[in-house]
Amino acid sequence: MRWLGLAALALGAVSCSSSITTLTVPVSRWPGYEFFPLAHELGLDRRHGLSLNLKTYANPQDIVHAYLRGDLQLAQLTTVEAVDLCNRVPKRCPVVVLVLDESRGGDQVVVKRSLDSIAQLRSLPVAITPSTLGPFVLSRALARHDLTLDDVELSPMPLEAMPDALVRGDVAAAAMFPPFSDQAIATGKVRPLFTSREIPGEIFDILVVDPDFLASRRRDLVRLLRVWQDAHNEADERPHPAIAIMARHEGVTEKAFRDSLKGLVFLSLTEQQPLFAPDGILERNLRILREVQAYLNLLPADAPLPPIDNSIIQEALSSEV
Repeated sequence: MRWLGLAALALGAVSCSSSITTLTVPVSRWPGYEFFPLAHELGLDRRHGLSLNLKTYANPQDIVHAYLRGDLQLAQLTTVEAVDLCNRVPKRCPVVVLVLDESRGGDQVVVKRSLDSIAQLRSLPVAITPSTLGPFVLSRALARHDLTLDDVELSPMPLEAMPDALVRGDVAAAAMFPPFSDQAIATGKVRPLFTSREIPGEIFDILVVDPDFLASRRRDLVRLLRVWQDAHNEADERPHPAIAIMARHEGVTEKAFRDSLKGLVFLSLTEQQPLFAPDGILERNLRILREVQAYLNLLPADAPLPPIDNSIIQEALSSEV
């Protein structure tokens, strides 16, 4: 799935002018991350006393590295990215405060058209990007056929290299997501045989916060979650102009963007609270992801896990800020 950075939002320098707080928001390409840019273009952020200063990053890894350096205090991440950051900077282990989206079809294992089953991948090369959810998605696909990651030949490579690798026949399959999977499928050489639609409730993009930032900037975080909800409300009520804005920001056609949203599920602030229950879906997912990353020797089996905290959601729903 998304880079460890799959893309991410983070708050950098904060400055105040009058009653408006300016938040620098790094953004990378992923449909689920487009609602903050939408909010800013429509002026929804200013309704809540914020001005989102958007900064686009071509490579989500740059945003991860900026968090590691301490330049950023908040980020849109995949769950695997959050687990990785927690291991690499345990004193700044990011806290999960919001679920941005759930992938139900967006993450895919695409295979050569000559293959009819995931089981046929045994001993064949499969492209993955270790710093994404790709290895997890692949492991879940293989498990359906009593296979593990040991049963295939893992071929690490950047996501942008996968479509060409598939066309050349360098690999038999790849674990990827839009727009990269769309590019691969458009060649006519491959097709998806497994998607996150088959594992509902297992793949999330999340908003995480530096623990010190969470303690000191609760007021702004509550406002930020309200901005996010307003953007979704706007997209629901007036989808055509909203899709046009987000597609333009992603650099794709409106149809392509609309199609990519079909593989995502967005939960309102109210609907999200059960996900944060002790030993609930989010906590279990983080543990499973740690197991897969440990298998790939990317972190120790006892690496710390990001804590989850729904108090900002609760405040966004219950109080005026």
